[in-house]
Amino acid sequence: MLTIWGRKNSSNVKKVLWCADELEIPFDQINAGGSFGVVDGDEYRAKNPNGLVPCIEDDGFVLWESNAIVRYLVARYGDHSTLLPPTLEDRASADRWMDWCSTSLAAPLTVLITQLVRTSEGERDSAKITAAAAQFADAIQVAEHGLATTQWFSGPSFGVGDIPLGVVIDTWYALSHIEHPALPAIEAWHRRLKLRPAFKQWVAVPLT
Repeated sequence: MLTIWGRKNSSNVKKVLWCADELEIPFDQINAGGSFGVVDGDEYRAKNPNGLVPCIEDDGFVLWESNAIVRYLVARYGDHSTLLPPTLEDRASADRWMDWCSTSLAAPLTVLITQLVRTSEGERDSAKITAAAAQFADAIQVAEHGLATTQWFSGPSFGVGDIPLGVVIDTWYALSHIEHPALPAIEAWHRRLKLRPAFKQWVAVPLT
């Protein structure tokens, strides 16, 4: 049985829960991190010394880092799934978008979530919000251009490369206090994601 540690409203945990559901893997989810605690305990730290979520255990194999977990689940359980891109080139492209999401979008989104979701209105830093919103809006143009010739970040169909971006961009759209530039290709892709039952179950949920 697959066990997933992490609170359901964590962006990184959402990736893993969504992926596992798409692959129809039975799993146990244990709330951890944030107000749930757990992550500072010796038992959890023995599994993930970083004290972060998510972390999984699958038949005795322990793994942390959300993108690594998603890749592992698809490699182990997705041989006949559209989550696994059909060609080497498509898989490399999907990997590229997963890594790009972590390096280009995650940092400004973290600032926005910290300021707009976890900080009371009177204590928010408007300069940090403005800078992070601009950084995200500038970076996401790269993703918009990436969909110029394809409907998915994983090649001809939905796949592993769409999961990190799907979580991050859905979270960004849920932040109503900032301006969202017009992105026709991203918006159409996001509408397609919202039709997926597993996305509705694990991603399209309140941020708090």
